[in-house]
Amino acid sequence: MVSMRLKRMGQKERPYYRIIVSDSRFSRSAAVIEELGYYHPCEKQNQYSIKEDRVKDWLKKGAVPSDTVKSILNKCGVQIER
Repeated sequence: MVSMRLKRMGQKERPYYRIIVSDSRFSRSAAVIEELGYYHPCEKQNQYSIKEDRVKDWLKKGAVPSDTVKSILNKCGVQIER
């Protein structure tokens, strides 16, 4: 099963996350199919950036977003049709 989830990057106590598409059987640091954007929780502005057309394409193909990715997509204005 293909899932959309966050991949942790950054330094200790200064994390940032990449929104990725990967096989759900692998760990979060394993091979990535595609990177769709990023999320910077420590920044005041410009916390989210996504490739909206690619996200919609993966959702049509059946990728399942995690709960956190769902909330980020809702904040960015992407409608999840499920």
